[in-house]
Amino acid sequence: MTDPGLAASWLRGLGSRELTARRRLFVFPHAGAGASSYRLAAYLPDTVEVCTVQLPGRENRFTDPALTSMDEAVAALAPLIAEHTDQPYAFFGHSMGSLIAFETARQLRRLGTRLPDRLFLSGMRAPGLPDRDPRHTLPDDELLATAEFDDLDAELRELLLPMLRADLTLCETYTHRTEAPLPCPLTVLAGSADDSVDEAELDGWREHTSADFELHLFPGAPHLYVRGAERQLAETITRAFPARG
Repeated sequence: MTDPGLAASWLRGLGSRELTARRRLFVFPHAGAGASSYRLAAYLPDTVEVCTVQLPGRENRFTDPALTSMDEAVAALAPLIAEHTDQPYAFFGHSMGSLIAFETARQLRRLGTRLPDRLFLSGMRAPGLPDRDPRHTLPDDELLATAEFDDLDAELRELLLPMLRADLTLCETYTHRTEAPLPCPLTVLAGSADDSVDEAELDGWREHTSADFELHLFPGAPHLYVRGAERQLAETITRAFPARG
């Protein structure tokens, strides 16, 4: 049994709805984001416990070295999640988080653990497709110019730069390994105005499931539609992952 403190540091919100939860939603944030960037719990029924992944190097884990390897992230996360699959559960990941969620599900299958009822994978092309515009090796000033840090002062942007570079390294050095499709249904999501991914790249996720596949586009929404669209996103998740009981 893992130290409860370790699980709590990685999975924010774990145990927050212990008395009411009948299902769990594990949330995997995008590159450069921490757990507090996602506020889905406020829009989901109290029968769904939302556990948001807090990777090292951000927010309350700012002093922990950030991970730069998909294998490292999955090796740390999968055993922690495996201990909390006593209830039906699903994954939601956005951008980089989609890849981590997908690979974590595959690692849980290798461990022989109960798998998610559904994966919600957002704003990311299917595994195996090439990066359009890799950024993790850009000089600091060029990388900062591409970041979604416009609302932060210069000092804070500099502090967050190593974490962002680590996240992009994790994502852009990821190598997809061919395995049998997951038996979990997939719902793939994106904003229709997301210029980082097109519909064909999203539809490529279809080959990674042997179960149902859905593609849902939010009209007119950009890549980071998850900020400000929590209500609509929660409604979409609830329809496909109903909170029973």
